[in-house]
Amino acid sequence: MPTATKTARSGPKRTGLTVLSPLTAWLTRPLASFHLLLAVFGLLTVFGLVMVLSASSVDSFNKDGSSYSVFSKQVMYCIAGLVLFYAALRVPVKLMRRHSLILLTICLGLLALVLTPLGTKLNGARSWFVVAGVSFQPVEFAKVAFALWGAHVLVTKRGLMNQYRHLLVPVVPAALLMFTLVMLQPDLGSTITLFAVLLALLWFAGAPLRLFVVMLLGAATAGVALSMVADYRMARITSFLDPMGDPSGQGYQALQALYALADGGLFGRGLGQGWSKWQYLPNVHNDFIFAVIGEELGFVGCAMVLVLFGTVAYVGMRIAFRNTDPWIRLVAATLTTFLVCQAVINIGYVVGLLPTTGLPLPLISSGGSSVVTSMLVFGLLANFARNEPEAIAALRSLGPGRVGKLLRLPTPAPYRPPAKRRPARPTPRSRPGAKGSGTAATRRGGGDTRARGARSGPGSRAQTRGGHR
Repeated sequence: MPTATKTARSGPKRTGLTVLSPLTAWLTRPLASFHLLLAVFGLLTVFGLVMVLSASSVDSFNKDGSSYSVFSKQVMYCIAGLVLFYAALRVPVKLMRRHSLILLTICLGLLALVLTPLGTKLNGARSWFVVAGVSFQPVEFAKVAFALWGAHVLVTKRGLMNQYRHLLVPVVPAALLMFTLVMLQPDLGSTITLFAVLLALLWFAGAPLRLFVVMLLGAATAGVALSMVADYRMARITSFLDPMGDPSGQGYQALQALYALADGGLFGRGLGQGWSKWQYLPNVHNDFIFAVIGEELGFVGCAMVLVLFGTVAYVGMRIAFRNTDPWIRLVAATLTTFLVCQAVINIGYVVGLLPTTGLPLPLISSGGSSVVTSMLVFGLLANFARNEPEAIAALRSLGPGRVGKLLRLPTPAPYRPPAKRRPARPTPRSRPGAKGSGTAATRRGGGDTRARGARSGPGSRAQTRGGHR
């Protein structure tokens, strides 16, 4: 009896499946993807500015006499990126898709113009335009434009994806044209990220697996051939395989990055206390800023960066899977893959798992084109998050919310699939006894009701033939 009383007082036993944690409950909210993406975007932006200031202070002072010259430029680039972020957040989805071909055409034109004397050669590659002292790379914007246009083409042809000529044309020829223009600069790192965008488009569009095997084999063959043609690419591969073979030459940068990571330990030497930025590690605030993070913030700081980009991957794929618009699904998944893939490549060659390719760490490395493009991608993903069906229903019924009111964001329109075209009904001939009066539907024995009724009536095909005879 006491046992029964105790059981009755304690109530039914709860399991983990019936009790939702606060995080899980928060993720079920309609605008959870939008708010989580804004939070990650803000954290990466602020963290990147802090690390650029710490990593570039010594180099800035040696070149310009001020420790804030690189940092001030990065702040200006972030302001420009925030403008594009806000514009991408407000532009209607239909307008983006409608003008995706125009954007791609403009980017292809810029990729061709940068190879002319109008372009500027920096660090051995003619990849930059310099206007009024501000430089930018057109290839960074071409990656986004190619994702928007490629998704439009593949979604338009989604009923023909089982045919290779519709699956590959015109997306693959356009990609090969972009690869050629970028390699003429030459810029192998950007070509790799463009190839990742192409693979993501085809993968999420449902291309067969054997196609990816062929494309990866072709890419590996092309990579080996390009490495053998250029001596500096072969030197990068050689130093990657054996960095101790030339510790003061080709392997110097990779070894110094590993020394900086090892020097950080678990909690790091402290923000601003690293030694690698004192001319020990080249490009310390650009391509190898992750080494400074490991040195000054330790394993904890590196793990925090990995968690942030892991969250970007989760939120981006969540936005893709929760949308009903097939174009949004494909673009969101592709752009998420592009961001995360670039981060993985950068971190991979800093820690010695990949050869050096010169790709920046999105939103963290110093560089104008990279940070502006990354903010543009985040703006597109945030726009797509507000286009989730549950988010649209909540915005229409409950209002724009605090963030929407603050940013004056318009309420997105719900997705309406295109109307299916009805097959044209066969029209009857003018006279039953005229030549060719039997319609195609009558000859096939289906389709039109009037044609089926004509078979047993006085104007049937047999009687008509008899009349002609």
